[in-house]
Amino acid sequence: MSAKHYPRLLSVPDRSFFLFGPRGVGKSTWLRDALPQAQVFDLLEYSLHLELEQDHGRLEAMAGDRPEGSWIVLDEIQKIPALLDEIHRLIEKRKWRFALCGSSARKLRRSGTNLLGGRALTREMESFSQHELGRDFNAGFSLEWGLLPMVQGDQKNAADILNSYVNTYIKEEIKEEGIV
Repeated sequence: MSAKHYPRLLSVPDRSFFLFGPRGVGKSTWLRDALPQAQVFDLLEYSLHLELEQDHGRLEAMAGDRPEGSWIVLDEIQKIPALLDEIHRLIEKRKWRFALCGSSARKLRRSGTNLLGGRALTREMESFSQHELGRDFNAGFSLEWGLLPMVQGDQKNAADILNSYVNTYIKEEIKEEGIV
C-alpha cells in the first residue's frame, strides 16, 4: 500500500487560505496535487528560508510577474511568521492567492502575527478517513495503529513509525509550546 495515492476529501477554496494540521498528514502532497500550476516556496529549504527571513520583500521578486489570481504556496509558513505582512500586501496589491501551509497554527497565533483577517480562510487536514481509504480501509489495523498516512502506507513498520512520531513530534511540540 506504500505507493498508492489516496485522494483527499478537502477541496481548494477560491481564495487564499491557511492549511493547518499535524505533521505527516499529507498537507504538502495535497497542495502539490490540488494546485499543480502554483509556484511553491518550501521554507524548509535553508537558503530560501534565510533569504526570505532577511528580506520579506524578496517574495514578490521571486514570484515574478504572475497574473492576478495566480496561486502561490508557502509551505511551513510558521517558520517565518513575519512574512505574513508581505503576503497581506501582495494579496491586496497583486491580487495573488496564497495557500499557506503549516503544522503549528498555535505558533502563529501566539506570535501575534498578521493572520490575514478576512483575507485568508482556514482549513484543517487530519489523518485519513475511512472514506478516503476506500477498499483499503482495515478497521482492525486502523483502530490499533491509527490513520496517519505514513502508518497506513507502511503498515509493517507501524510501531516504529508511531514511536518515532511520538518521540520527535508530539513530545517536542508539547515541551516547546508549554502545553503540559
